[in-house]
Parts: sequence; C-alpha cells; structure tokens
Amino acid sequence: MRERLTTRGGLLTAVAVLVTALLVSVVVAVGLGPAVIGPAETARHLWAAVSGGTITADEVTTHQIIWQIRAPRVLLAALVGAGLSAVGVAAQALVRNALADPFVLGVSSGASVGAVAVTVSGGLAALGIHAVSAGAFLGALTASLLVYAAASHRGTLSPLRLVLTGVALSLGFQALMSLIVYSAPDSEATGMVLYWTMGSFGAANWGALPVVALVVLPALAVLRRRGRTLDVLALGDETAASLGIDPDRHRKGLLVLLSLVTGVMVAVSGAIAFVGLVLPHVVRMVAGAGHTRVLTLAPLAGAVFMVWADLVSRTLVAPRELPLGVITALIGVPVFVTLMRRRSYLFGGR
Repeated sequence: MRERLTTRGGLLTAVAVLVTALLVSVVVAVGLGPAVIGPAETARHLWAAVSGGTITADEVTTHQIIWQIRAPRVLLAALVGAGLSAVGVAAQALVRNALADPFVLGVSSGASVGAVAVTVSGGLAALGIHAVSAGAFLGALTASLLVYAAASHRGTLSPLRLVLTGVALSLGFQALMSLIVYSAPDSEATGMVLYWTMGSFGAANWGALPVVALVVLPALAVLRRRGRTLDVLALGDETAASLGIDPDRHRKGLLVLLSLVTGVMVAVSGAIAFVGLVLPHVVRMVAGAGHTRVLTLAPLAGAVFMVWADLVSRTLVAPRELPLGVITALIGVPVFVTLMRRRSYLFGGR
C-alpha cells in the first residue's frame, strides 16, 4: 500500500477515502447521543441549516439538538484533530525527533497555563471572548521559546536534550497551573484545571468555531506548502544550509506558527495528548516519509480520529462524559508501542 500512495493517483484516492470517511463520521457523530437520530434525518437537518431550508414545527427540538448542540462540537473536534496531527508532523520535523509533539515539548502545558491564568485572573479582558485564546497563545509561545533556548547548545539542537527539556518544563508548567488554582479565590478553578489538563469539547459553540477555523485551516495550507522545506530540515542543518535553506529562520517561523495553532486549540479543547504524536507515524507507515504527502493525509486522519474519540468520550458512560485525554491515551499508547516494536523510527523510516 505504501508504494501505491507515493503516486499521485494513490494519494488522490487516499484523500477521497478520508474525506468520505470524515463526512460520514460527522453525520454519524452528530446523530448519536442521549437522543439517537438516524443518519438520513441528521443529514437532512444539517442540509436545511446550511441551505436555509425549512423544518416543521414538531422538528424544532431535534433541529436544535443537531445544529446548536452537536454540530459545533463535532466540527470543532474535526478541526482540532486536524490541527493536532499537522502540528505534530511539523514539531517532529522542526527538531528532528520522532518523539516530539506539542504535548511532549511542553507547548500544550504552557498554553494551558496561559489559558487558566487568564480565566482565573480575568486578565486580557479587553480582548473579550478572545482573551482565553490570547492567553493560551502567549503561554504556548513562552513555552516554545523556553524549550528552544534551554535545549540549544552552541547553535545546535540535540533531539534528546529537547525531549528531556520539554518533559521537564511540561511538569513545571503543570506545577505552576496547580499553584494558580491553589491561589484562586473560588473552587471553580479546580474544575478548570481538570478541563485544561484532560481535554474536552463540552464547551463547544458556534462562536468558537470561526476563530479556530481561521487559524487552523490556513496553518494547514502553510505547512503543506512547506513540505519540501520540512523534508530538508529533517536531514539536518548542514544539509539544509548546503541546499540554500536557512534552518534557523525556518525553525523560528515554524515555532511561532506551531505556538499559535496550539494555543488556539488548547483554548477551546484543553491539552489533548498523543494525537500529534501517534497520527503522523501511522500516516508515515502507509504513505512514506515525504512531508507533503504526510501533511495531506495526516490532518484528515486526525480529524476522523478526533470525531470518533469525542463520540466515545460523551457516549460510553452517558450521561457522564469521560475526559477526552483519557480516550486518546488509551488508544495512543498501545498504538505507539506497537509501531515502535514493529520498526525503529527516525521520521517514520526504518
């Protein structure tokens, strides 16, 4: 299969399959919940909402469940899943380390600290509904800069040093977040810290979707256009320089982009682990290590995965909701261990 996907026709076929799977997944996920709605009826209500169609008076409740409650949540899950997969690919190429992702590098923890600090303190109030997103971005950017500065040694970036630094700073940010909660004047912060550390789309609404879409979708396009640059960066700084690419300049730009996307996603979903780590490897296993191919397929695969993971989290023990991070970890850990046992990874290669 890997050989077939390296051709243009094979890649287009894989994209068509994943797009179809995503559309089917969205319709099925929107229809499932405490009130089960069939796929045909769900699709009809979604089309009526998009096209401005009419519904009968006795269908108002069903329409509100589909369009106002479930649709924004499912679409947000798809966007975040796509974004996490793409930034995972970029992070691994950025630091030439197959174990890198925003969570392992501490970026997600930094974003969580920023979001929780803004929520608890009421800071950045002038930004209105975008205050939490701004706080998460600033936290993610700060974490990225700290990890990069601490892991750099005489202008070089050691993969092992980077991972160890990221893990250490991630623990430090988690401790800082606990301190913020401990110092908060009310008990609401306790629930907030659990939300940011374990992940959930429970607060999804139509107001959050445009901001996430305006950041994630262009970022996906930018990363895919830089696929060849990421291929070169993965070969090392000396090789990149010999081919006329300034690794430091591209690395700084990617770091800012990764921080922006991670910050916005954490602001609406909390820190979700393993998606950005495992999905790139799964895609590389079937599509090869070329970043243009991987960044074409990984966002779609991540979107499908996240839609189903969120569906499991909200239906498995309904009416209670499982933390999304629990679901992704229970799936991601055995998958990653299996991949590591099957092949020794260096950007998905043997």
